[in-house]
Amino acid sequence: MRVTVDSDKCQGHNRCFALAPELFDVDEYGTAVVIGDGTVAADLEDKARLAVANCPEFAIGIED
Repeated sequence: MRVTVDSDKCQGHNRCFALAPELFDVDEYGTAVVIGDGTVAADLEDKARLAVANCPEFAIGIED
C-alpha cells in the first residue's frame, strides 16, 4: 500500500499529519506531503485509511 497527496487539492488543514505523522509531513507552505515514497507499513494501514477518511478536500489517495 502507498499513500499519495494531491498538492493541488490540499488546503493545509493537515488532519493527515495530526492523525498519521509517521506517514505525512508538512512543507514550508503548510501543504501535506508524504514521507519517503509513501509506502505504508502493515501496522500503519489503519492510520492511512483514517487520514484518507478525514481529508476534507479528498487530497489523499491510497494505491494498493
